[in-house]
Amino acid sequence: MTERKLNGYHVLLIFGGAFSIIISVNMLLAVSAVKTFPGLEVRNSYVASQSFDRDRIAQDALNWTVSTKIVDDGIILRVEDENGPVDPEIQKATLGRATHVGEDQELTFVFDGNALVAPIEKLGAGNWNLRLVAIAADGTKFQRRIVLRAAK
Repeated sequence: MTERKLNGYHVLLIFGGAFSIIISVNMLLAVSAVKTFPGLEVRNSYVASQSFDRDRIAQDALNWTVSTKIVDDGIILRVEDENGPVDPEIQKATLGRATHVGEDQELTFVFDGNALVAPIEKLGAGNWNLRLVAIAADGTKFQRRIVLRAAK
């Protein structure tokens, strides 16, 4: 049996191969992360910050209490003020994961006299966000991100 020698050329190939694998995997994960993460909440955070306090005060003045419940084939969104159920105009309602947009669902709510109800596709277990933009009867814009937990 002949003895094989480990020389500098072999060590160079081993290190080069190992680092190539590490760099390739890191690049794959970085590209995957950038493609799936929604990223920005607003285009220009400075411009959004100029009206943040005014918008928050206006939303708080509505004195709305918002609650959600996931049922078998839908989601129930209950918006109430001191007089009872409220039927706001829903501009946008997106149900999705916090980490990627691949499972996002645009929801269409219908007021049933007591709450807003929307059909949803089957949700996987875990955390979900309902990103809601609604308009009150007086024209006040109401925005919330409501965290939900779906069971198995």
